[in-house]
Amino acid sequence: MNKLFELDFYLDNIRILGIIAILVGVGTWVMELTDLVYVCPFCRAQRTVILILGIFMTLPNTGHFILRYVTCILAGYALVVASNQHFRGWVAIQRGERGLITENWWIDSWTLSFFAICIITAQVWLIFLNKNK
Repeated sequence: MNKLFELDFYLDNIRILGIIAILVGVGTWVMELTDLVYVCPFCRAQRTVILILGIFMTLPNTGHFILRYVTCILAGYALVVASNQHFRGWVAIQRGERGLITENWWIDSWTLSFFAICIITAQVWLIFLNKNK
C-alpha cells in the first residue's frame, strides 16, 4: 500500500512537515509585506498559527501538556477565524455574488480558508498523535 495513505508516514516526518509549515507561514508573510497580496486580517491569523504550529512540530517533545494546551488554544482560534472566512464565501455564493469556482481559485480567500482549516487540523493531529519519535 502507498505510504502516503498511512499516518505513520506523516508522524515519522513530522519535523519535515513542520519545516514546510514554517516556510509556508514565512512565505505568505513575505508576500504580504512586499505587497504581492492584499492585507487580510483573516489570512494573517491563519498563516501565523500555521507558522507557530510548524515551529511546535519541529520541537523534540510535542507530547508535553503545555505545548499541547497552547496548540489547542491557537488552533481553536485559527479554526474559528478560518471557518468564519470560509462561511462568508458560502454566504456570497448563496447570494449569487460569486461562483463556486473563481477565475483565480488558487488565491481566492474562500478556497484558501478551506486549505487553512485542513492544514491546521492536520497539524493538531500530528502534534497530539506524535509519540516523540
